[in-house]
Amino acid sequence: MLSLLTGCSALRLGYSQGPTIAYWWLDSYLDFDSTQKQPVRDALGQWFAWHRKTELPQLAAILDRAAVDVMSDATTAQACRWSDEIRLRLDAAVEHALPGAAEVALLLRPEQLDALRKRQARANEEFREEYMQPRPEARAKADLERAVERSEMLYGRLDAAQRERFAQIIAASPFDPERWLAERQRRQRDLLQALQQIQSAGLGRAEALAALRGYWQRARRSPDEIYGRYAQQLNAYNCAAAAQLHNLTTPAQREHARARLRGWEADLRALASSTS
Repeated sequence: MLSLLTGCSALRLGYSQGPTIAYWWLDSYLDFDSTQKQPVRDALGQWFAWHRKTELPQLAAILDRAAVDVMSDATTAQACRWSDEIRLRLDAAVEHALPGAAEVALLLRPEQLDALRKRQARANEEFREEYMQPRPEARAKADLERAVERSEMLYGRLDAAQRERFAQIIAASPFDPERWLAERQRRQRDLLQALQQIQSAGLGRAEALAALRGYWQRARRSPDEIYGRYAQQLNAYNCAAAAQLHNLTTPAQREHARARLRGWEADLRALASSTS
């Protein structure tokens, strides 16, 4: 989504091609056969049609409010409220996707779960390359570059003093890529177990849906209590850091952010009102 939000035309084009892009992504993990392709495409098309009509107007309303708030200083509590609101929209999107996902899960074969396991392993190697550089200074540099890139996408160019302060704030983050990778791998195993249960037990639609919903609930809130406490700590830090970083911006940068937000809002409203 961050990649799509580089410009108004890119957002419209990317979303309009969403079902195709999502299909390619899923196919890279599961390698659908000729009997599965159309059901998967149908499920994706139905989900995007619902999302366009139901969720895009709500996301546009969020951007509308953000375009007002971005002109003032932010508080930690305010940043957390924005985070919570985005999570609610994500929850709604996933909940609506689960029935279609259950239908597809019922069609999968054992060799496709093996392909999924191998693709997960490759994704984890990619994660290690991006987030787990052996040298601390290289890891810190990569963390800062990601934070600056995301911020400049919204606010425009940051000056040297802002980058230096950003580096200090990011360096204080409790983010632990090793811990996140372990949780990521737990979720991957959990998903595979749910899919294997659906496949081997010959479950019906209702049972398959319940299995996937259970997986999603455990992904949202980890059963690992230690990780749960870490996630709460990280979320609190992220809210505070987002507010601090915003409060470092200049009036011109906030105006740039407001224009960006208004542009994205207009794109979402245009997409919501269109049929293709």
